[in-house]
Amino acid sequence: MVLEKSNAYAAGLALLAALGFSLKAIFIKLAYPYGVDAITLLALRMVFSLPVFLWVGLVRHKASQNLSMDDWARVFLLGCLGYYGASILDFWGLEYISAGLERLILFTYPTLTILIGVLFQGKTFTRREFFAIVLCYSGIGFAFIHDLGQGDSASVLIGGALVFASSVSYALYLSGSAPMIARLGALRFSALAMLVSTAVTLIHFFAAQPLSAFIQPLPVYGWGLAMAVFATIVPVFALSAAIRQLGAGQASLYGMIGPMLTIGFGWWLLGEQISLEQMIGAALVVVGILIVSRRSKA
Repeated sequence: MVLEKSNAYAAGLALLAALGFSLKAIFIKLAYPYGVDAITLLALRMVFSLPVFLWVGLVRHKASQNLSMDDWARVFLLGCLGYYGASILDFWGLEYISAGLERLILFTYPTLTILIGVLFQGKTFTRREFFAIVLCYSGIGFAFIHDLGQGDSASVLIGGALVFASSVSYALYLSGSAPMIARLGALRFSALAMLVSTAVTLIHFFAAQPLSAFIQPLPVYGWGLAMAVFATIVPVFALSAAIRQLGAGQASLYGMIGPMLTIGFGWWLLGEQISLEQMIGAALVVVGILIVSRRSKA
């Protein structure tokens, strides 16, 4: 009975993480009409998140062994790929495409992680995984049909390419993070990677913008803070706790609801239209990732 309650609690945390991650694109889209640019909005997200991850990083650092220079180099590279590289490409992409299409493209990162493993880590490529990848990219094709019918084709293609590059960056981050998580622990590694990415984001911001760019309309601060709390801090720690209880494979299954949530929130809060092509595309992507996730769990 206690175990069932514990698993139910962990499942709730996994669903909470999926909800938080699905809201990120919505918050970005709600902030853009006020004139804020991508790097400034990303910098606000990182600055608002910084105190929590700094505290976690310091606490975990004091309780753990010191990092070698090689460890710091890996954390720096992975932080640049994950929380900075993937984020800024995603923010840029959302200037061109709908939140629903963005979430579907980003959701292909498990298939990209498989391809990276096959190409660079000597892993095998099964027929099951090939079928899953075909489903995912067929689904994205259907979603592209929806967005192409809504506006400028060139903008959709540019935005789609940027978000796909974001997914590639995040897949590279995941592929390289497994040994570091095993060595440092999930919370410590995540906090350190976030601190690195915050520093790189601020360097980018100060190189591209004057300090006065931080002066924004009040709603921009509100959406930036909401993104930091509800789409960064809460889901990162909720997912970490869910993985600790359920395992990565089972916890990831609850994330399948993410694209549907983003499409629903996009319709509700942003006025984005929902079409049959988009729903078919979402269903194909979710089924493809479900196949990959079950394979990973096995």
